[in-house]
Amino acid sequence: MGHVTNWIGIDDHADSWTIAQFIAEGTEPAREWELVPTESGYRKLIGWIKGMPGDVRVVYEAGPCGYELYRRLRKSKIACEVAAPSLTPRKPGDRVKTNRRDACKLARLYRAGELTLIAVPDEHREAARDLVRARQATSKDLHRAQHQLSKLLLRYGHRYRNGKSWTQRHWNWIRAIKLSEYSQIVVDETIVNVEQKLAQLARYDKVIESLSKKKEFAPWVEALVVLRGISTLTAMIIVTELGDLRRFGKPTQLMAAIGLVPSEYSTGDHTRRYGITKTGNAQVRHVAVEASWHYQKRASSGAKVQARRKGKPQVLVDIATKCELRLNRRFNRLTSRGKRSTVAAVAVARELAGFIWAIGQQVHQ
Repeated sequence: MGHVTNWIGIDDHADSWTIAQFIAEGTEPAREWELVPTESGYRKLIGWIKGMPGDVRVVYEAGPCGYELYRRLRKSKIACEVAAPSLTPRKPGDRVKTNRRDACKLARLYRAGELTLIAVPDEHREAARDLVRARQATSKDLHRAQHQLSKLLLRYGHRYRNGKSWTQRHWNWIRAIKLSEYSQIVVDETIVNVEQKLAQLARYDKVIESLSKKKEFAPWVEALVVLRGISTLTAMIIVTELGDLRRFGKPTQLMAAIGLVPSEYSTGDHTRRYGITKTGNAQVRHVAVEASWHYQKRASSGAKVQARRKGKPQVLVDIATKCELRLNRRFNRLTSRGKRSTVAAVAVARELAGFIWAIGQQVHQ
């Protein structure tokens, strides 16, 4: 037997691995079996793979079990990759899904080069990403608690009309309200919940601010914040989620990675385009759309943005200035043609991703 390559697909679950092995161009799996992902299971899997003749290529889909399998195999000098599940090709008429079929399909698609593989973060960047995601989750919990409190008071006829919500003046107004016995208990507990979330958010912000100054993140954050709408937190989300932006060969690859490219259905002479694909990294897509709203206003930077640009390389400032002019013009042109502002914001976010890519190419660590 000559030099062969073994293609192994693993359907990774919390309670079991379903493993399928294909040898070279074989049409049927040479072996299908299951293991339990325990220490004993890892020893059996690694021992089995290392005992194979020829090259070995292993793949599994990213999921709730994380990258432990990837890291264990890589540590044992076994070639392993992780596929993006949202981009795995699926036949429209295939209605049968089992663990065994999934493992076989992964191995076949990997062999054919039809899987989209992800860049697995190292443990330090993954921990930083968990921190930033936890901060975002806390922010959502805070808004939910604030909404619950304001609607509870509204049911009893109390509506704040004297300025912005959640200022000190607003809090004084809330604490001055007295309801009946049990309703007041609910209000007091909801206030405590809001205050706890505010304190938790402040703690997260403090740690993230400190983390953004470390050498592995600082060059990226300092470069990205020259763009209007990109704060330190937004920059940290981009960096922890996407890693080294230089790995994207062109801006359209970054746009596709965060799901901001339009979907298309073409057949014969007919071409139909629809909304964005919404595949890829949802966290970065969300902050890109949020940042795009800053370009609805006239193309001029405020004091905060000017302060962030002070002392930065001229090439970065030039990219940011070009971004302001282009995206503001783009936003206004779309809305003047009758496009809804929400649609315009998504279109502008797609172009903003291109400028984020351009900034990323200027970073040298």
